[in-house]
Amino acid sequence: MDLLLPESGLVIWQLVIFLGLFFLLAKFAWKPILTSLKEREESIQQALDSAESAKKEMASLKADNEILLRETREERDKILRDAREAGNRIHDQAQADAKKNADRLIEDAKAVIQTEKNAALRDVKEQVAMFSLEIAEKLIKKNLSDDKAQKELANTFIKDLKLN
Repeated sequence: MDLLLPESGLVIWQLVIFLGLFFLLAKFAWKPILTSLKEREESIQQALDSAESAKKEMASLKADNEILLRETREERDKILRDAREAGNRIHDQAQADAKKNADRLIEDAKAVIQTEKNAALRDVKEQVAMFSLEIAEKLIKKNLSDDKAQKELANTFIKDLKLN
């Protein structure tokens, strides 16, 4: 059993070395180790805080972006609606203008037709008057004595006239 139990001198030397090492570590190593641990803890806390603030800022930016996107969509819809309305107004105005132009052309054509009709009637009246004068002139020149001969002459003149 001697091997399992250490001698008293060995235990004392181990205790002296342990206490010496403990005091050396306490005097020179514990403060720097504790300060570095504290600094590390603070830097980790700062990183967590900055991550949390970044997360909040990202949520705020996301909400702002959604608001801007909604406003942009509403503006786009308004612009499209206004453009459609303007297109419809232009289309309706163009149709109204085309109808006015067509009505004006029809009225002008009717006026031209009426003018041509009146001119044709004047020409026919002038020709009828001229033919009547020619017939009367020929009848007067012929000095006919009886009515039967005058009627026969008038009928032959009328047959000779070719009215179109």
